[in-house]
Amino acid sequence: MSIEQYPQTRLRRTRATHWSRRLVAEHQLSIADLIWPLFVAESADCGAIATMPDVNRLSIQQAVDAAREAAALGIPAIALFPCTPAAHKSDDGAEGLNPENLICRSVRAIKAAVPEIGIICDVALDPYTSHGQDGLLRGGVIVNDETVALLCKQAVVQAQAGCDIIAPSDMMDGRVGAIRRALDEAGFEQVQILSYAAKYASAFYGPFRDAVGSKSALGKADKRSYQMDPANRREARREVAMDIAEGADMVMIKPGMPYLDIIRDMRETFDVPVLAYQVSGEYAMMKHATAAGALEFMPCMLESLLAFKRAGASAIFTYAALDVAKILRDE
Repeated sequence: MSIEQYPQTRLRRTRATHWSRRLVAEHQLSIADLIWPLFVAESADCGAIATMPDVNRLSIQQAVDAAREAAALGIPAIALFPCTPAAHKSDDGAEGLNPENLICRSVRAIKAAVPEIGIICDVALDPYTSHGQDGLLRGGVIVNDETVALLCKQAVVQAQAGCDIIAPSDMMDGRVGAIRRALDEAGFEQVQILSYAAKYASAFYGPFRDAVGSKSALGKADKRSYQMDPANRREARREVAMDIAEGADMVMIKPGMPYLDIIRDMRETFDVPVLAYQVSGEYAMMKHATAAGALEFMPCMLESLLAFKRAGASAIFTYAALDVAKILRDE
């Protein structure tokens, strides 16, 4: 074969060495991209979560220690989720409005010990309702406006405890605008809102519901009357546009990997930070596949997180944040 038959352009040249691949990488994953979700529980309920290997429910002191470690690694923020004791659950989720509930006590303790880390708090009633739904249940229907009124009170209580970012995950219509007004009227104009703007009624949430104790309460019921249909793509633009118009500072797409097309759409359509949530089922699949010898966990985790960045995510919720941060630090 003569030299004229060889290509002048050889894309493999820039792939040949580690330094060259780094030099021309189009997207990079950094510690600043990571948000670490933590499950907090009363001390008696702490311990491993069977469906989420290497993830534990933490006592408040353990959550403080975890936040301190995260901050030392440079992780910008943590997200707190409560495992509420069954005795504190009710049909109306009133414990979510209690200034002394598990989340509020956790926020105060972490802020006192690690003031430099951001704290994100979920706003929804499902950790506190005896039926496991995100809102008030009336005659078998989740009622929107009555639920929003309670979510506003929940958001203010969390802001008073020291929460930096309020994250409504309930998918009620109009809740972002109502929460924004409630926060402003209570003097919390600087508290941000991260809206779970496109949260799909996904089958990937199972381990999370185990972790917070809502799975058994929900039973065979589902959340399809308010969470988005996985079949819908264009509808996500309407959801995100509405939440931005109502005052959302950032928007969330959830789940993550099965919805990379939605992340890309929102990144190209709107000029606000678009976050992704690598949900419990995604994490658990990689862990269980690794245990079965089918995958190697950390290379797959890093690849999946880089895929979120490539799709346009500004930051990513991942249960592997701490271990990933250690890898990135050492690199």
